Amino acid sequence: MTGIARMRTVVIDCPDPAALAEFYRQLVGGEIKSVAEDWVVLEPEPGRRLAFQRADEYAPPTWPTAERPQQFHLDVTIDDIDEAEPAVLAIGARKHEVQPGEADGDSFRVYLDPAGHPFCLCWD
Repeated sequence: MTGIARMRTVVIDCPDPAALAEFYRQLVGGEIKSVAEDWVVLEPEPGRRLAFQRADEYAPPTWPTAERPQQFHLDVTIDDIDEAEPAVLAIGARKHEVQPGEADGDSFRVYLDPAGHPFCLCWD
């Protein structure tokens, strides 16, 4: 089915767009395409864009509590969790204390990016 529009960019609020763009560039690769004080665009693959927008008084999500819900999160695919986990920790991610996939035997782990947004490393 053809939609009315085509997906262009996922925009993520944060306190430091350049720093968060660099974190995600190291995580998923790609090229920084545009840099302004309050807006940075990363293109991990042609036609796919992540933008990072400065948000004054930014407060990170408190997932899994509802005080400040996450509203969305990114899932990224990896080949080997034993290689990927130390690599994402080295670039500034933190492993979340809540790991729902471990209890269910699912193939994902939850992390927080440097601004506190949850994201998951997923594998087959």
